[in-house]
Amino acid sequence: MSETPIELEPQLSIQPLSQPERERGLQSPSVFQLPLRTQDPSETHQQTQPQPEVQLSESNPEHQHQAKPLWIKHGRLLLLFVVICLCTAFLGLIYYKHQNLQNRSNHQTGAATPCLSPACQWASAHLATSADPFKKPCDYFLFTCGPDRISPDSGGRQRGQGIPGHPQNQNGKREARGVRQAKILDRKTVLLQYLREILESSDTGGSSAVQKARGFYQSCLDTRAIETAGVEPFLTLIQKLGGWAASGQWNQTDFNSTLSLLMRDYATFPFFNVYVGKDPKEIARGTTRRYIQIDQPDLLIPIEWNSKTQKSQAKAQTLRPFLVTCERYLALLGALPSSSMLHVGMFMSLSSELAVTAAPLKLRRSKGQLYQRMTIKELQTQAPAIDWLRCLQATFHPLTLIKDDHVLVHNLPYMVQMSHIIWKWLNKHELSTSGPLQTYMVLNLLHTLMPALDSRFSETAKNLSVALGNTERVAPRWRHCVSVTERGFDSVLTHLLSERTAHREAEEMIQNIFSSFKSKLHELKWTDETSLQSVMKKVQSLNPRLWTSNKISSEAELDLLFSKVSVSTHSFFSNYVQLLSLWQKRRRRLLTEQTEAVDVLSVTPLLLGNELLFPMGMFVPPLFHPTYPRAMNYGVMGFLLAKDILHLLLPDIYSQSDTVHAVGECVWAHYLTVTERTSRGGAFSLSAAQQQEVWVQYSALQIALQAYHQSLRSRPEDTSISGLSHTHLFLSSFSQVNCDFDPYHEFMPLEPSFLITVICAKSHLCPSSLRCPSKTQQHSLQTC
Repeated sequence: MSETPIELEPQLSIQPLSQPERERGLQSPSVFQLPLRTQDPSETHQQTQPQPEVQLSESNPEHQHQAKPLWIKHGRLLLLFVVICLCTAFLGLIYYKHQNLQNRSNHQTGAATPCLSPACQWASAHLATSADPFKKPCDYFLFTCGPDRISPDSGGRQRGQGIPGHPQNQNGKREARGVRQAKILDRKTVLLQYLREILESSDTGGSSAVQKARGFYQSCLDTRAIETAGVEPFLTLIQKLGGWAASGQWNQTDFNSTLSLLMRDYATFPFFNVYVGKDPKEIARGTTRRYIQIDQPDLLIPIEWNSKTQKSQAKAQTLRPFLVTCERYLALLGALPSSSMLHVGMFMSLSSELAVTAAPLKLRRSKGQLYQRMTIKELQTQAPAIDWLRCLQATFHPLTLIKDDHVLVHNLPYMVQMSHIIWKWLNKHELSTSGPLQTYMVLNLLHTLMPALDSRFSETAKNLSVALGNTERVAPRWRHCVSVTERGFDSVLTHLLSERTAHREAEEMIQNIFSSFKSKLHELKWTDETSLQSVMKKVQSLNPRLWTSNKISSEAELDLLFSKVSVSTHSFFSNYVQLLSLWQKRRRRLLTEQTEAVDVLSVTPLLLGNELLFPMGMFVPPLFHPTYPRAMNYGVMGFLLAKDILHLLLPDIYSQSDTVHAVGECVWAHYLTVTERTSRGGAFSLSAAQQQEVWVQYSALQIALQAYHQSLRSRPEDTSISGLSHTHLFLSSFSQVNCDFDPYHEFMPLEPSFLITVICAKSHLCPSSLRCPSKTQQHSLQTC
């Protein structure tokens, strides 16, 4: 007889374990079954083998004649016997088919090629030292991602710690689980660590530009040479700028000359910010042109906004530590003790005046003070103290700028007041020899170059931060050095990352996840058909792809681009000064190039017009590797991709579908049941933002799983790690994600790993049950 194809739930199914396998636990988990479209020849032969005997018995008239009296005499008994035989045969057939499918499954598991690449060996070791969600479900899924979550740099804490009803707390113990601590996945840290490995590679080959990037990075790590150099490199630089009165030597240089030099060579903007960007009004029309944008500066003085007076202000308790910090800076720079307090006082006074005229972004937006288009000539009329054309020409040299070129100004009232303040300080004759504006610019330059100076400066800045109530940990030196290297050698790192990115595998996953996402939209409950069509129209117009540069620079092009850069292995300060110049070159490229430059440090997708761009930095180990089994890649990176897509398009979905609320509450009901919070009075309702995040992450897991199954339909083969079945490996890999540290992490009230419990609630998809011994958890849970 022909075999009926088995449908998967939702598109696939896992066959239950046979009795011997149950006795062995999870030593040999089953593999999910693909739809059977062809019949096994051996199976056909075994199924049809009994049929000739039945036909022979029925075709024997003599046998029928002898059996007839018995049929009449014992009709009921024979009827019962026949029914029992038929039932037994039917059950036997079902068992036979199940065992045959199970044997084929085991055959597939045995035939699956184990992944033995170095990346897979690391992954296998990592999984071996991690808790298996199907062996210890009780103490695995109860850690929360809420306000009490750990920080990315902390040592972590045990899952379930502090949760009512948790076995660890019931026993009054906190078992040491050093091999499986609850650390938050920080995608940016993963990328920086990968770039660190590239920069610290001992490979002596490569282009000249690559070696310069690695040399720059190594000089940043050489803190001993930085400490030895001390403050002398900065003092030498000040003399090139004409000196300053605080040190007793100042050439009374022209204000606009010094300002243009700071902007051109040192990327320092004391009185206003200059950057390049698009006009939002033109973006809506599909225009990609970029403009010079001028905004209020990042002031060094600590200020806060007073909603009553509608002005920025500085409080005495913050000014005191800032005053001490400024005094310390001047002492380190060798300022004369007799004039030190005078210069500190002038700097704080000038800073306070500029701060009063500044305004927070929210207020500027509400007053329509953003993206005000005007010519450089018009800006010169409004704020005449600054030689705008001269300063902008210096910043974007060798590009040609004229007075009629348009710029976009943010907070024009600040620019007007800033000009008045500068005129006032320039015309204070009693201070003409003290150079208050020069002192102000020198201390701003110090702030720019402080990362290249010795630890005395960074410690002073840290003390101020602590005094102001900031408790953020200082990033490790390697992380800082990778970030600053990218600022100058971004094109080199883009080239190196592109060389190591598995473009084909990444593109395939992007397309599969997006296809599964579109299928998910049809499963949602929409307010009406028009709502679905509206969202689908927008989704269908999107072009998801890997975000790579349209023109990948060759090594020869990179060598030419960095031909004038001279990297010293023992002078990070001089290297850092060159980095600022490189940063300015990048700013100039942004103004002339029409295409979006690749952000090598980006780890989240970008929606740019109809382009849904996924940065290369997302597809790095240990989150993704081309040699990993696809089950592992989809369990981690597939989930993250789906989650990011849902976040990008959530407003359109949430406003037109009731499913978000229903599913969020359903998953939360599971969590309350498993943790027994309802019975203990510890339950609370989810906010709308929490419902959204729970729905996003649960849907992302479903989408990733469906996408993986779709990839298996086209290519049934997949490698394995630690002998795990495909679905087991997928879910175990997903459980490693923990609490992804993204902008929405604060709204996730439970750990994503708990979603495996919900997926497995009423499904044969999972290799074993996820139930704890608690009676409450034995109740049947609904499918979300």
